[in-house]
Amino acid sequence: MEYLTPLKIAEITGGEYIGDKNSRGVRVQGAARDDRDAAPGNLFVCIRGARADGHDFAGKAFAAGAACCLAERELPDAQGPYVLVKSTLEAIKATGKYYRSLFHIPVIGITGSVGKTTTKEMTAAALGAKFKVMKTEKNLNNELGVSLTLLSLDETHEAAVIEMGVSEFGEMGRLADMVRPDICVMTGIGYSHLDMFGDLAGVLRAKSEVFAYMKPDAVAIVNGDDEMLRGYDPGIRKITYGLRPHNDYRAEDIRVSGVESVTFMINGGTGSFAAAIPAYGGHLALAALAGAAIGRQLGMTDDEIRRGLASYKPVGGRANVKNTGYITLIDDCYNANPNSVMAALTSLSKLSGRRVAILGDMLGLGEAAGQLHRKTGEFAGRCGIDELICCGDDAVYIYEGYLSAGGENSWHFPSKAELIAALPELIEKGDAVLVKASHAMKFEELLPILEERRG
Repeated sequence: MEYLTPLKIAEITGGEYIGDKNSRGVRVQGAARDDRDAAPGNLFVCIRGARADGHDFAGKAFAAGAACCLAERELPDAQGPYVLVKSTLEAIKATGKYYRSLFHIPVIGITGSVGKTTTKEMTAAALGAKFKVMKTEKNLNNELGVSLTLLSLDETHEAAVIEMGVSEFGEMGRLADMVRPDICVMTGIGYSHLDMFGDLAGVLRAKSEVFAYMKPDAVAIVNGDDEMLRGYDPGIRKITYGLRPHNDYRAEDIRVSGVESVTFMINGGTGSFAAAIPAYGGHLALAALAGAAIGRQLGMTDDEIRRGLASYKPVGGRANVKNTGYITLIDDCYNANPNSVMAALTSLSKLSGRRVAILGDMLGLGEAAGQLHRKTGEFAGRCGIDELICCGDDAVYIYEGYLSAGGENSWHFPSKAELIAALPELIEKGDAVLVKASHAMKFEELLPILEERRG
C-alpha cells in the first residue's frame, strides 16, 4: 500500500518541506505529540499548549527516531526534515484523513454520552478473536487524538475501533470527516456538556452529526433502551441493543458474581448464546451487546464473539476493582456524569457488605447542575447505598438528595483537603467503596489513602 513521506505530507497539508533531498521519500509511520512517546519512524506534531510548546521538544523527538516533524515555525537546529504549516492541528487532521482513506478495512466509530471507552474496549476485545484490531488508546478521542489514532494504522490491521468524543457543535462532523466509520455505535444520549449543548435534544444533535459522513450501506448500532435513540432515524440501517424486549440484540438473565464476573445470554440476530465478562459491573452486558452486534455484522461466529468478550479487561480509572485486604476499592474516578454515576451506583448496590459511595462534582452540566446532582443523590438513596460521602460545591446537592430519599449515613465536605482528613475514619473493614467524580476533581488522589487504610 501507499505510505506517507515528508514530501507527501507537505503535499497533503499545503506546507513547505524543509530538509535534504535524501529525506523527502523516507517512510513516516505513526505519530506523536509528546516527545516521550516518539518512536522511530514517527511524525512528531509540534503543538503549542498552555504549559509547553512542542516546537521546543522537536530535538528530543528526532533523537528518539522521529522521521519528520510538523511545525508552525522554523526549527533552526532540526536534526531531520520537517513540514512548515500554518496550523499543526489542521495539518495533522488533514494527514489523518488522507491516511485513513488508504485503508479498506471495517472502521467502527464509538460515540455517546456514557460508556464510550468501555464499549470501545469491549468491541475491540470481541473483534480481536478474529481480526487484528487497531483501537483508540488512552483518551485520544478529540480532533488531535483521533488524528494520531488514525496514523497508527498499518497494513497488518484488519479492523479499527475509534472512540469519538465531542464538547461542541460541529466537532463530531470534523471527527467523522476523518474517521468515515462503516459502523457507528451510539451508547446513549445523556447529561454531558450541557453547558454547550443545552439539553438532551442538543446532545443528540451534536452526536448525530456523524451520520452525515457515513455511506448509504453503513450501519448505526444504537442503545434502544435510550428514549432519545429508540425512535431516532439516522438515515442508514439501524440496529438496536439493550435490556428491553423491543431491541434487536438483548441481554437476558444477567448475573453478577461479586466483583469477579458478569454472565448473561445474548439474544438476537441469528440466535442466542451465553457470554461471560471477567470484570466488575452489570453495565458491561450493554457494552457486550454492541460488540456482539458488530461481530455479527462482520461475519464472526457466536463462539468467536464469546471468546473475544471473555478477553475484555477494564482500562485505567474505569471500574477497576482492587481488593486491598481491608476494603474492596472500585476506582471509577476517570470521569462522571449523572448517567454514568447512576450506572456505577447500581453496580455497587449489588455487592455484599457495606456499600460506600464517594462522589464529587459532575462538571459541564450548565444551569441544570443543581437539579441533576440532587437527582443523582436521590437515586443513591433509593438504590441501597449504605453510606454516601460527597465533596465539592455541586456535590452538596447529591448529599441533600440522598437525605431526602431516606439515606441516613452521609457527609459533605466543601474541599478535598477536608475530605482527605476525615476519610480514614469513615471507612470500615469489609466495605465496598466506589470513587467517582469528574476528571477535573482529581479524585485519583484519594486512592492511595483508601489503599493504605488498615484500621
